[in-house]
Amino acid sequence: MRFYYVYILLCSDGLTYTGITNNVPKRLMEHQSGTIPTSFTYRRRPVKLIFQQEFHDVLQAIYFEKKIKKWSAKKKIALANGDFDLLQILAECRNATHHDYDPNKD
Repeated sequence: MRFYYVYILLCSDGLTYTGITNNVPKRLMEHQSGTIPTSFTYRRRPVKLIFQQEFHDVLQAIYFEKKIKKWSAKKKIALANGDFDLLQILAECRNATHHDYDPNKD
């Protein structure tokens, strides 16, 4: 059975990179060595692996990767740190266009 991994890297400039692979050590080495000059991480090396999640189904891995790619760096770091309380707080929408927003709510 083949496994797939969604991973998050913390770049040297504090930005995060989210990717998917079936070989984390090989992919991390590619990021660190800068084998692809046009890649997001090329000028942001060194990078640090801060999170990886294993999947048995490539479609589930792709779905998860697409979902967390949209997250803020703070939210990704909270996930990587296992800080689920902070993750929940960061996930709450607090702007006036949100359907649950009520400035007069008790």
